[in-house]
Amino acid sequence: MTETQTRPRVTNRRAIAAATIGNALEWFDLAAYALMAAYIGKTFFPGGNAAIQLVQAYAVFGITFLIRPLGGLVLGAYADRHGRKKALVLTIRLMVLGTLLLAIMPGYATIGVLAPLGVIVARLLQGFAAGGEFGAATSFLIEQDDRRKGFLGSFQFASQGFSTLLSAGFAAGLTAVLSNDAMTSWGWRVPFVFGLLVGPVGYYIRRHVDESPVTPAKKAPIRELFRNHWGGLLIAGGALVVSTSLNFILQSLPAFAIKTLGLDDSLSFVALVITGVVLTLGTPVAGWFADRHGRIRLMVGSAVLIGVSAVPLYVWVTKAPSFLTLTIAMTLLGLLKAAYFGALPSVMADAFPAHTRATGLSFGYNATVGIFGGFTPTIAAALIATTGSPVSPGYYLVLTACLSVAALVVAHRRRGIR
Repeated sequence: MTETQTRPRVTNRRAIAAATIGNALEWFDLAAYALMAAYIGKTFFPGGNAAIQLVQAYAVFGITFLIRPLGGLVLGAYADRHGRKKALVLTIRLMVLGTLLLAIMPGYATIGVLAPLGVIVARLLQGFAAGGEFGAATSFLIEQDDRRKGFLGSFQFASQGFSTLLSAGFAAGLTAVLSNDAMTSWGWRVPFVFGLLVGPVGYYIRRHVDESPVTPAKKAPIRELFRNHWGGLLIAGGALVVSTSLNFILQSLPAFAIKTLGLDDSLSFVALVITGVVLTLGTPVAGWFADRHGRIRLMVGSAVLIGVSAVPLYVWVTKAPSFLTLTIAMTLLGLLKAAYFGALPSVMADAFPAHTRATGLSFGYNATVGIFGGFTPTIAAALIATTGSPVSPGYYLVLTACLSVAALVVAHRRRGIR
């Protein structure tokens, strides 16, 4: 079969289900860790300073992103050589194992230094699995129908929006019904136990879906990627910068609202639930629109608006902190992110030929996420601590928006991507 062959709509729906349920589970676990970071810090790191414990928990969150490029290379090359389906089955197995370790790991008070070490091992395992997920799942989706690449690829990120919605829903519900002591003792583990229940469902669906129609690579994809496709890596990574930084800004805003602005725990997480709904529903609409009216045009406009609005929205939330202002600001950023999100996977995929696509997507995506995504909550907290200004993370978003606009312009002018 050729890369551009159109497959039946029923097959497309099965492919969407296979890619999104596993991807949503993997990102649910990652988002749950970010949202439960305050409680995880208290459980696994010694000392009584809550701020330092939060930074330590976020640091572990960031450190594990360093292994994702390696996972991207290994699992991406596996997807290019042996098929997207086999790689997707493998990634969900690894993610479930990491989730299990995190769910059952005793705290520092019980096993001492083995506790934070165990958390690091669990997060490294999850990071390695997530490293191969994006390239395999995105390639699998867009290769179903060349005429609907934007729409099909958008479900990759729509599933991430759904995972944000689901994890934020758990956080809002748990913090509403449980005391702070109960959350620290056991409540934060509930989302990860839920992930263990969903994992077998995703595994079953992936085992029983048809393989991608693209012929597996005959040459070594990693060698080919670094020898001939550096331009694709820079374009794909650059286009992703603003999206991934905004993603983790949104995920860390509830903790920012609770710790810095003094807002209610549960209501702050409700604001993220609303943002998750916007991302889940808005992203496929943006992908559909991009197929008909141009992907680059939509993405450049969205990135510019993100850069222009970031600082004013931060100023507004910090000057008038309330559930309403936080929700409106996060919803506006979520809408802009959905507009940018929808076309992004297919644009990144078009930066690579089919025989190195999964490898290039996985490595480019995870190298960028490791630099501009995984450490974004830490950078945001450090900027606030260093400058004394709660608005400072907004300027970070301005910088990332400029980088992404530059990458999109190059993609359009040098590669003819539209």
